[in-house]
Amino acid sequence: MHDPNCLFCKIIAGQIPSQKVYEDEDIYAFHDIHPWAPVHFLMVPKKHVASMAQVGPEHAPVLGRMMALAPQLALEQGCNPYPEGGFRIVVNTGAEGGQEIHHLHVHVMGGPRPWLKG
Repeated sequence: MHDPNCLFCKIIAGQIPSQKVYEDEDIYAFHDIHPWAPVHFLMVPKKHVASMAQVGPEHAPVLGRMMALAPQLALEQGCNPYPEGGFRIVVNTGAEGGQEIHHLHVHVMGGPRPWLKG
């Protein structure tokens, strides 16, 4: 399923350029254009799902693969290994949850944060 008006569907289709991190038949990952951390990329299912609120049992395989892939991609993109390093995964859902683009996406953020040492 593809939404012709969806920004992320257009990115997945190659209609809008992105800095690709990873791609397979079901998942597309790319750098966030407004990063909040030294490493900040998004992982999206290629099939359009508006948000976590629309997720059903049929989405479990792709979401499980995304969660299993996130640590590998985080390390490849520059996050330091656990436990000294690490990363954060955030999924905003709906307007009150801070979701701006209505295509399910997982933010993966990490990298050195010296202000947390103390």
